[in-house]
Amino acid sequence: MFPKWLQAQTVLVNDTVSGFIGTDVVLHCSFTNPLPNVKITQVTWQKATNGSKQNVAIYNPAMGVSILSPYKGRVKFLNPSFQDGTIQLFRLQLDDEGVYICEFATFPTGNRESQLNLTVLAKPNNWMEGTTRPLIARVGMMEKILVATCTSSNGKPPSSVTWDTTLKGAAEFQEIRNTNGTVTVISRYRLVPSREAHRQQLMCIVNYQLDRFTDSITLNVQYEPEVTIEGFDGNWFLNRKDVKLTCKSDANPPATSYQWKLLNGSLPENVEIQNNTLFFKGPVSHSLAGTYICEATNTIGTRSGLVEVNVTEFPSTPPPSNDRKSVAQPSLPTAVIGGVVGGVSLVLAVAVVLFVLLRRRRHTFKGDYSTKKHVYGNGYSKAGIPQHHPPMAQNLQYPDDSDDEKKPGPLGGSSYDDEDEDAGGGERKAGGANKYEDDSKRPYFTVDEGEPRTEPYDERTLGFQYDPEQLDMAENMVSQNDGSFISKKEWYV
Repeated sequence: MFPKWLQAQTVLVNDTVSGFIGTDVVLHCSFTNPLPNVKITQVTWQKATNGSKQNVAIYNPAMGVSILSPYKGRVKFLNPSFQDGTIQLFRLQLDDEGVYICEFATFPTGNRESQLNLTVLAKPNNWMEGTTRPLIARVGMMEKILVATCTSSNGKPPSSVTWDTTLKGAAEFQEIRNTNGTVTVISRYRLVPSREAHRQQLMCIVNYQLDRFTDSITLNVQYEPEVTIEGFDGNWFLNRKDVKLTCKSDANPPATSYQWKLLNGSLPENVEIQNNTLFFKGPVSHSLAGTYICEATNTIGTRSGLVEVNVTEFPSTPPPSNDRKSVAQPSLPTAVIGGVVGGVSLVLAVAVVLFVLLRRRRHTFKGDYSTKKHVYGNGYSKAGIPQHHPPMAQNLQYPDDSDDEKKPGPLGGSSYDDEDEDAGGGERKAGGANKYEDDSKRPYFTVDEGEPRTEPYDERTLGFQYDPEQLDMAENMVSQNDGSFISKKEWYV
C-alpha cells in the first residue's frame, strides 16, 4: 500500500472523449504535486495498441516538445508545464480511436499516469431511391416487388432505418460492417403493385445519434382503365331532348382511345360520337333503349363498362325547366297513389251509408208512456187510414219507467196505477158514448188496463193476428220514433 504522500500525487484526465471524423478533440491531463521536494522531469502521451504502448507526444523541460509519427502535424501541447500536459488532436481519423495514457515522470518518486478512451464517430451518408423498374398492377398478381431502397452508409455507430407509409408492404433490412469499423445499413421496401398504391407516399427515416434524416417518394403505379358510364339518370322518357352518355376511365397512363357498342345490336342512327361521349340528336324514342358498352384502352390494356338504358312513356320526375315544349305529364307513382286514395274514399262512403241504413232499421221505440198504451196505430198518422204492425210477441215488453207503472195485465202486458185509470175513465165519461161506432175507423186503438173485460178480444180490438194481406202491408210500413208505423206512401207525401 502506497504511503499517503504518494497518494496525494494524482494525474487527472477525462474518462472518455469522442469526436467525428475530420473534427478536432482536446485530451485534458493535469498533475497535482503538493510535495516541494519532488521534481517533474517529463510529460508523455502514449496510445495502447495490442498490449503495447506507442509514444504520441513528449514534453521535456530540457529537450522541448516532440511529436512522433503518425501524429506529426496533428498533435500539439496547449500549455506544456509540470502541472499541465493537455494536448489537442486535429482532423480525427478512424485509426485515432483507442486508449490514451498521460504520464508524468517525477524524481525521486517515479512515474504517475492515468488513461482515457477516445471514440471516433462517423456520420453516415443517407439517401433514398425508387426502383427503376416500372410498377404495373395486374389482375391476380401476388408477387411483391421492390419499390424503394433506403441506405445509411458508413456510419459509426450504425444508424436506425424505419419507414412511414400507409401502404401495405414489407421492409427488409441488411447491415454491412466495413473494414474501417463503420457500418452500412440498407432497407428495401417491397409491395404488390395495385391501383390503390398509385400516388401513395413512401417515406424513409434514418436516426443517427441526435440527427434525423428523412426522404420520400410518390409511387407511380401503372394500371389498365377502370370504366364507368355517366349520363343515364333513370329518367329517359319519350320526347326528352339533349341526352348523352359519357365514358369515364380511371387509368395510368390515361386512356388513349374509346370505342362504343350496343349489346345485341348497332348504335342508333341519330347518335354522334365525339371521343368518349355519345350525343343523341333529336327527341328520345324507344329505339334508344338497350345496353351500351364503352371500351377504354391505354398502354397497359383495355377494359369496358356498360349501362342499361330504359325509355319510359312519361317522366318519373318533372322534366328539365329548359324543355319548355314538352308537356308535363303526371308521373306513374302519382297516378297510382291517386287511384288508391280514391278507392279508399269510395269504400268509406259505402260503409257510412250501410251503417246509417242498418242503424235506422234497428231503431226502437223510446217515447213517453201515457195512461193508455198504444197497441196499434199512431195518434199522429192521418185519420181514417189503418196502420199495420209486423208480428209482435205474445208478451209486450216496455222500458222500466217505474215499478208502480207496470202490473200484470190480462194479456201478459202491464197495468197502470189508479191515477192512470181515473184519467182514462174521465176521458170516457166526458165523451159519453164512444165517438167512433166502428172501431176500424179509429186513428188508434187503446187498451183500458183498469177495466176488466169479460168478452174475448176480437181481431178489431188487438192486431196480434195477421192475415197474409196484412203481412204484405207491413212490409210497406216505416217505423216512427214513438213506436208507431206509417205507410211508405204517406212517408214520402
